Amino acid sequence: MAKPESGTPSVRLLRVGEEVRHVLAGILQRGDVHDDILASHMVSVTEVRMSPDLRHATVFVKPLLGKDEEAVLKALRINTAYLQREVAKRIKMKSAAKLKFIADDSFEEGSHIDALLRDPKVAQDLGERD
Repeated sequence: MAKPESGTPSVRLLRVGEEVRHVLAGILQRGDVHDDILASHMVSVTEVRMSPDLRHATVFVKPLLGKDEEAVLKALRINTAYLQREVAKRIKMKSAAKLKFIADDSFEEGSHIDALLRDPKVAQDLGERD
């Protein structure tokens, strides 16, 4: 079987990352974490990137409307041990992945790029050429 190009995650990494994302999203949606900040905020788990050895998971999160992002990240980091145990229980793996929570800035980046492309100075350059 051919190896994926460097920098491209394998199907296995993508599948496991999606399973971890799904489990974390369910835990946060049901309010299984006993934390006042997490109970009062809706948190989206937008992506999970797994390391090649499946021992580390970078979890990208975004609170609803981007409200109190730092407080939500702090609460997630405080409750990391609980979340790691729950993910390990629900996903059958040799070892539990160590979770690292990071704010997802992709929405802001996309909005910024969209605003740049809609700028009249840029739009004139993007128009049809003769």
